[in-house]
Amino acid sequence: MVDPLSEIVSLLNPQVAFSKMVQGAGAWRITRENTGEPFYCVVISGECALTLDNDQPRHLTAGDFVLIPEAFDFTFSSTAPVAGDDIHSLPEAISAGRFRLGDKEQAANVQLLVGHCRFDSLDAKILVSLLPKLVHIRNATRLTSLVEMLIEESLARPPGYVQVVRHLLQVLLIEAFRTKINTPAVPGLLVGLADKRIAEAIRTMHQDISQTKTVAQLAKVAALSRSAFFYRFRQTVGITPMEYQVAWRMTIAKDLLKTQLYSMVQIADRVGYKSASAFSLAFTNYTGISPSKFKNMGAQQL
Repeated sequence: MVDPLSEIVSLLNPQVAFSKMVQGAGAWRITRENTGEPFYCVVISGECALTLDNDQPRHLTAGDFVLIPEAFDFTFSSTAPVAGDDIHSLPEAISAGRFRLGDKEQAANVQLLVGHCRFDSLDAKILVSLLPKLVHIRNATRLTSLVEMLIEESLARPPGYVQVVRHLLQVLLIEAFRTKINTPAVPGLLVGLADKRIAEAIRTMHQDISQTKTVAQLAKVAALSRSAFFYRFRQTVGITPMEYQVAWRMTIAKDLLKTQLYSMVQIADRVGYKSASAFSLAFTNYTGISPSKFKNMGAQQL
């Protein structure tokens, strides 16, 4: 059976950028702005606060896991008050992959495993838009173990660590997202997959993108009337069924173009267009660039 979540994580192609262990004591605050990189963290011991964009601070305690698929502005801080809004701490390296925040004279009262990664996908923006802004899971024992292995591999770099890290990252993301499916909040892929009827429609679209699925056909799969299905899909996923189908086709098309292994005719057939010209027109309208130019840009980067 096709698994849309696994397909999306695989296409995102996560790569580790930076991993570290952080200890804190006393009052401290650290802010990251405009990184655009996925960020994840496990609280090993103690407690701290996370503020994402301008949201209210979120209290984190030992065993908590957080994942931000596209991190721009966020702040980690101690639970102890920090004097002044303009005061920020600079992490001090104490050994390879280990950093210290706050009062260096006090014993550490919080320990974090922190990591940044990047999505090596030409269509990451579209895929990330389907994912939640923040994943926060309490008592995340399995996720903690995965982050510990990730950081261990990233720091030690034994033979074969690149492949191990890549697969660990994929498992980490899938585990985090499928855990979040049980408590969905805002519209997106996870909310759609949490709805059994909408999930069947999503799987059907992923099953064979060479065949166009109409709203009527998808509604039948979901065992809903056409109007009820259309409304429910848009409410859960955040876009219409046809918008999702086109977005997924173009995501696959970009991935096929990037490989430099397929002709335009072959790609058109794979993603459900009757001719290369029809595919070229649809691709250009969707991306603002022709598939041949997109393919050539990819070749220059290889």
